[in-house]
Amino acid sequence: MRTVSRWTPARPDAVWSVLADGWTYPGWVVGASRMRAVTPGWPGAGARLHHSVGSWPWMLDDETSVREVDPGRRLVLRARAMPIGAARVEITLHPQAQGTRVEIREDAESGPSLLLPAPARQLGIVLRNREALRRLALLAERAGRATG
Repeated sequence: MRTVSRWTPARPDAVWSVLADGWTYPGWVVGASRMRAVTPGWPGAGARLHHSVGSWPWMLDDETSVREVDPGRRLVLRARAMPIGAARVEITLHPQAQGTRVEIREDAESGPSLLLPAPARQLGIVLRNREALRRLALLAERAGRATG
């Protein structure tokens, strides 16, 4: 599983605030197209995001759930996109002197994508996660400007 990382001048609390707002999920997760619901307690363990993936009219309703959380530092998710399968996604925030280094690690854990060799599967995941971290950083930087 390859790690993708990105530095942002946004403070860790600004990055975490984006992650902690489940309604922002389609704003930074590549492929997520809309939110349908966020369960109370997001991003606590067991909480779920009900989202859709794809583009109209070919959208699939699915969900992402929290497996583990260390508030402000680490979030482990199970992201489903059936019938494609499910993935384990780990996001970690590393405070820096002037911002935050955000890391994301992801790999399939079920579904037909497991039939692909890991290097081929990871190529697509890495490209998608680079863009996801770019979007996440932009949202956090905007939030950071708004608060201070």
